[in-house]
Amino acid sequence: MTSPAKAEGAGPSIALDPELDTKTEPAKGPKKLEGRSPGQLMWQRFKRDRTGVICACVVIFYFVIALAAPLLTKLSGTNPYTLYGQDPTYADSPVLDEFGLPLGYFGGVSGTHWFGVEPQLGRDVFAMLMYGMRTSLFMAVGVTVLVMITGILIGLIGGYVGGRTDYWIGRVTDFFLSFPSQLFFIAFMPVVTAFFVDPREETPTYLRAVAMLIVLWVLGWMGMARLIRSTVLSLRDREFVEAAKVAGASPWRIIRKEILPNVVSPILVQFTYQLPSTILTIAFLSFAGVGFVEPTPDWGRMFAAGAGYAEPDPSFMFFPGLALVIFILCFNLLGDSVRDAFDPKSGR
Repeated sequence: MTSPAKAEGAGPSIALDPELDTKTEPAKGPKKLEGRSPGQLMWQRFKRDRTGVICACVVIFYFVIALAAPLLTKLSGTNPYTLYGQDPTYADSPVLDEFGLPLGYFGGVSGTHWFGVEPQLGRDVFAMLMYGMRTSLFMAVGVTVLVMITGILIGLIGGYVGGRTDYWIGRVTDFFLSFPSQLFFIAFMPVVTAFFVDPREETPTYLRAVAMLIVLWVLGWMGMARLIRSTVLSLRDREFVEAAKVAGASPWRIIRKEILPNVVSPILVQFTYQLPSTILTIAFLSFAGVGFVEPTPDWGRMFAAGAGYAEPDPSFMFFPGLALVIFILCFNLLGDSVRDAFDPKSGR
């Protein structure tokens, strides 16, 4: 009988069954568990949240529509600038009656005008909505990114440096928070545009966009800065930060490698709340007449026009209002899902 013992220096051992005198495979050890990063854990928790996944798909769908607005309007054969009710070219297919109201049912919905037409002017509502979403979403993304970057930088500096730097940053933040934002928007927008254009002349659309971006940026970073500052204050005295200091790491490296990865969660959550809020603010400015004006398609301008058509043609506001409500609701629910996914104590 061959001994199962292995001589020193020999190759891998193979156990022999003493009863059958045959070679058997050695028993396999426990399966090795692979570690998962916080991002992977967050993604797994998020995928289990059906509401969050559905809302994320809806939000992505909106951005795809905004990007594909020229293609969609080309497919429908309309554009947001043509006055189908007044242009003689379309006299053979009238869309308005003698009172300036849309012909047909539900605001003039037809195979040519999928969402109907605007009263008095006859512009296509579908084309106006597609380009209006494009204007509002792109503008809101630009403002939100600037607000987030500014708030993150100021919050990181104030929270990590502390002392007099943090004190003066806090006082500047309090100063900007003291402004009544919506009233200041209305009062300051004409002042900003007057720096570039004679008040007797029409302000170009790009200048209005720049003015709105500046005003919303200057008065929008404070909440993010305070959130990041409070988070950094709770992190800067933690053991891993102290260990990095003892190891001789520079303040920039500590902020970049140790602190910033730990504030990703509040940054993403705040972004999902900031973007829809910015869209509503831009719509408010256009509704108040200090944002985008004719003929630029915009969600807020459609609501301003719809206010005048509410009694004779209430259906004009149906599709723009429904689209805005769905987007804001889904983005807010997405923010809740992202927050829950980052929370390790969450059962979702």
